[in-house]
Amino acid sequence: MIETRNDVPSKKKIFYPVHASLRAYLVKYEREMKLPVQYSDMLRFNLATPLLDKNGKDTLWQTVYYDEAEMQELYPGLKYIYALMHASGRLEVMDHLSVSRIDYCSFGNSKPFRVRIINRLNDNYDHFYVKRADASRIYGLELEHTLSPNRIGYLTDDDTLIEEHIPGLPGDVFVNEYIDTVKFNQIRISKEFVKFNERCFVRLLGDMRSYNFVVDITPDIEGNQYRIRAIDFDQQSYEGKLRLYMPQYFKENNNLVFLGMETINEKTMRQYQQEERSIINQRIKLGRYRLKDLFEASLTHEIAPIEKTIALGKELAAYHKSRRFLDIRHMGKMVNAHIIACMEHIEF
Repeated sequence: MIETRNDVPSKKKIFYPVHASLRAYLVKYEREMKLPVQYSDMLRFNLATPLLDKNGKDTLWQTVYYDEAEMQELYPGLKYIYALMHASGRLEVMDHLSVSRIDYCSFGNSKPFRVRIINRLNDNYDHFYVKRADASRIYGLELEHTLSPNRIGYLTDDDTLIEEHIPGLPGDVFVNEYIDTVKFNQIRISKEFVKFNERCFVRLLGDMRSYNFVVDITPDIEGNQYRIRAIDFDQQSYEGKLRLYMPQYFKENNNLVFLGMETINEKTMRQYQQEERSIINQRIKLGRYRLKDLFEASLTHEIAPIEKTIALGKELAAYHKSRRFLDIRHMGKMVNAHIIACMEHIEF
């Protein structure tokens, strides 16, 4: 974490539909099922107002409203989807829940809707998201579920993607306001950022600027424990520049980078990187059949522009000192080859 620069990801990512091989994978692992609400149904709102945060700042989300007939059709379906995600579809244990609010963001690639579900008995609430199903994003979700310490809940139905809400303090808020803490906690923060950087790099998850991840903070016996979790998977193995898969090179994360330079040395950083790769290797062994099916599903259609795949292959060839990446013309194969190469470098 010595150098920082700000390479910029593609401004407009190509949308990749879900093809038959990926659909078969989703069915096999019970991600695909018939849903009562499609993404296209969510677009039938008739009014939208800007959603402001507690300080009156525009959040880039809009709260949307539907006419009465639409609400009567839409809201029960959304409630059932929430029950599918959290109670195997058993509505009888969730009859005290209702749809409180629906927000829409036209800013992101997936143009998501965020549905707020509220508990009428105690006003506690939760969220889930309705998005367009993009194949590269689904690959990102699956790799996160398999190779990271985090489990991911999501469902698909044709061109609709449902994602659970990932709780945590927004990364940009954490980076700018919460890292000025006691030194013991700062070391733990730096350790987690090194591990997060390594997870993103090994599985080629790009664009992890601070507003694309959250920080889960857990009080411990002494101080806090920290877990950085990605919340945006649109840039899974899409870009041609290797630096875009390393969160340390985004200027939005500079405060974390500088903190790491102050609190841990290079030898300790290498230790943390080695630890994370060893853990990833264990996850690969445990999920090898699922990963095999996932990569086989990805090879039947492209998930990134060929020019980006070739460019990334050149950089990976230099990084791994191996010419095998120069001959790869498919991003799914590139990710597979890169993960294998990273695991070859593990020392026990």
